[in-house]
Parts: sequence; structure tokens; C-alpha cells
Amino acid sequence: MMGDGVTHAKLSAAIFDVDGVLLASPHERAWREALSGLADPARFTTALYQANVAGKPRGSGALAALVALGVPDASGQVQAYAARKQARLEALIADGHINAFPDALRFVAAVSALGWPMAVASSSKNANAMLRQISLPDGRALLDLFQANICGRDLPRGKPDPEIFLLAAKELNMKPEHCVVTEDAPAGIQAARAGGMAALGIARLHDAAGLRAAGADLVVTSLDDVPLDPLANGRLQA
Repeated sequence: MMGDGVTHAKLSAAIFDVDGVLLASPHERAWREALSGLADPARFTTALYQANVAGKPRGSGALAALVALGVPDASGQVQAYAARKQARLEALIADGHINAFPDALRFVAAVSALGWPMAVASSSKNANAMLRQISLPDGRALLDLFQANICGRDLPRGKPDPEIFLLAAKELNMKPEHCVVTEDAPAGIQAARAGGMAALGIARLHDAAGLRAAGADLVVTSLDDVPLDPLANGRLQA
């Protein structure tokens, strides 16, 4: 289903978020388990994660989660909570709790076959380590498929500000209006639209309505459902 019908320039480059788009990573689990002693981890639902935390830099995500859960002195607890989450995440990554979504691998391969330059752009400082753990059939790491890597950089503004995606477009030597961003979080969709880019929403968690409300031009539940013939002609359409 299309979003608000904005007409974009001909698309010829792709930018991908990582967690929830390319990889089933343990971010959400780490945030939930790190809450022990601050709030009932069971209250940290997937819906809360997607609406308040997903796509944001660690500090702002931690604060948003604590506020959403009504934790007293949320701002004073942010640093400790974020540090506990990071430690838990690193342990989960080391234990191999990472998988690539098969539809994402197929879609990335299809976009690469079009000859489009591609970038990965995630606020997570763990994205590179996770992407390197995913091996492709030809022996390369998933990270090797991308011409630009904007993951984990210290940027002044996080999503929904478009800075990370604008930087990705710049490093691909592409104008923003020629880029399509694939995102699973409303904050990421808002960032893509704010940067003047097309926004493809992947609703893996039955959250299509939130992605459409954020301004996604197209929302799918599997990247296999993105029509490739229009994409080859520079159009994102249902």
C-alpha cells in the first residue's frame, strides 16, 4: 500500500537500516533484560520498543523507554540503563544471537544486481560487528556488499533527524531525492522523508499502520513483496 502519493525523482540508490531490516538482532531483548531492577521487563513490549526506542541513538532510546515505562528519575537512570543494555547486547552478540532475514538478503542481492550503489546506515554502534557475522554463500560478509557504511558514527542528531541518511547519500555520491531508504521504525521513516528520500517500510511486527502514519511511500511485510520491475525503472510502487 502506498503512502501519501509523493512523487519522487527517479530512484537509483538504496540505503538500509540494519536492526529489524537486514538482521534479526538481540537489541530489543537486551533493552528488555537490562530493565531488571528498574521496571518489570515484561512491560517492555515489542510495541513499546518500536514506538519509542527502535532506530534511535542509545541514550535517547534509553530515556524514551524509561519515560514510557514511568520509571522515577528517568533522566538520572539513563546512563546506567544504557550501559547495562550495551553489556547485555555484547554478550548476546558474542553468543551468536544474530540472524539475517532471508527476504532481506534476496532484496539486497536484487538491488545490487540493478547496479545501484548501496549504503547501510544505523545509529547502533554494534551494527558493524553484527553485519560482519553474517557470511554469504560466496564467503563475503554481508557488510562487504555496501559501498558506504554509516553505522555507529557519532552524529550530533539521531533519527528522526535525517542527518544519518543525508550523510549516506553524500558518501554514495547521490542526491537524496534519488535514494530509497528501507526502515522498520517510524523514526527512521520520518528521517528518510525529512531528508527528501523515498521511504520503504518493512512491517515485520504487524506495525504497518505506524509506518504508514510516519509517511512511508510503500509498506510491505516481506521485502520479497517489493515489485522489482518498477524499481528497475526507478520507481517504488505497489
